Order: sequence, then C-alpha cells, then structure tokens
Amino acid sequence: MSEILQHTLYDGRRVAFRYTPGAAPCLVFLPGYMSDMEGSKATALFAEAQAKGRACLLLDYSGCGASDGDFADGMLSRWRDEVLALVASYVSGPVLLVGSSMGGWLMLLVAEHLRHRVAGMIGIAAAPDFTRWGYTEQQRARLVCGETILEPNPYGPEPTPTHPAFFADAECHLRLDSAINITSPVRLIHGKADADVPWEISLRLKAALTSGDVQVTLIEDGDHRLSRDSDIALLKAAVAEFYR
Repeated sequence: MSEILQHTLYDGRRVAFRYTPGAAPCLVFLPGYMSDMEGSKATALFAEAQAKGRACLLLDYSGCGASDGDFADGMLSRWRDEVLALVASYVSGPVLLVGSSMGGWLMLLVAEHLRHRVAGMIGIAAAPDFTRWGYTEQQRARLVCGETILEPNPYGPEPTPTHPAFFADAECHLRLDSAINITSPVRLIHGKADADVPWEISLRLKAALTSGDVQVTLIEDGDHRLSRDSDIALLKAAVAEFYR
C-alpha cells in the first residue's frame, strides 16, 4: 500500500486518499456508509492495481477514517463533491467507478457529473435510495423532524446513526423511480443472503439505467460485505473486464 495523502479543499477541509499511477481507466473506489479505504475490498483492489500497473484512487469521505470532519455533517452531496475534487486534481483520462453499498448510490451521482470520462461502473451490493426503502415510516418521520436515529450495528459495538442532514440531502438524490441517464457499461454484484440491502435493489437499478450493457451477478450465499476470498476474486474478474 502507498502512504496516505491529504487533499485540502477550498474550505480548508482535508480529505485523506491513496493514489497509485498507471494504466487507464483509473479505478476509483467509493466505500459504504461509515466505511473507509482500509476495508478488505478497497485494499485488495488497490494492491491488484499496483501489481498490474493500473491507476487507482482510494479515499476516506470527510468524517470517516483519516479525513477531517464530523460524520454528523456527512451528506451525499458533500461526499460526491469530494470525490469529484480528487478526480479533477489527480486523475487524467477515464475512470472506473467501483461503489460498495452506499458507495453504489454515490457512484451514480459522481457518474452524472463525469459522464464522458466514465469507462464503466461496478456496484457491490449497491444501495441507491436506501433512505426510502431502508427505513420505516416512523423512522423517516423522526428524521424529517430533525432527530438522529440509531440502529444496531452488526459490524461493531457502537450503533449506526443516521443524521437528519444526511437524510434531507439524500431526499434530493433519489434515483430508482426514474430513468438514470448513464450509458457506460455497468456490472452489479449482489449476495442473495444480504441482510442489509435486498438483492432486488440491484435489479431495480438495472431497470432504471439507460445503459444497454448492464449485467447483474447474484451470489447465492453471498452476504452484504462480500469480502470472502471467492467474492473478491469475482470482483477482481469484473474489474479486469475493463482493461482488456
């Protein structure tokens, strides 16, 4: 792994990232909610890129990992703009967006801005619009009223918060109920045993995308994280398609 670098934004906020130069397209990995660039999928893809001489960019959203900020201030718009700033500053040429869980929602928003630079997208248990289908009406009402809701976290001891600012911003970025005008090739990988994001969400995303080249791979016993050796091997194979 390369050293962690810091990019300073216009407001002084510092976003942590790793970058290795190499062949295009540059793989840009977008982590999930409350995740960071130290996850097993991100590190595996970065190591693969280094070994094969491919360009790769990892980052921590503000409020996450080694980046500045408070997670309570995090929003899709804010994180999208951080990704765009890093791509504009360090990446020349096309990009391959790889989004895990919430990162699969964020990659749509990033792609809508980069458009002609997007060589392709890979969603791993992509979770667009999760603030709609992932919460009860009571939870949504509490968020609208400005409350923070806490839910059990299966991956750690602390509960998972959803802050009202994130929720309000997310309401402006719902995508599944209308056509998503992205024409690049898309690969969606989803576990049918995913307890967090129903695998049917990937089918809804496929139906919404205008691209004529969208493939969905369902893993019968795959969970949400898809971090087993076999899952990561499948992910690497999907990435390799874009370097032939």
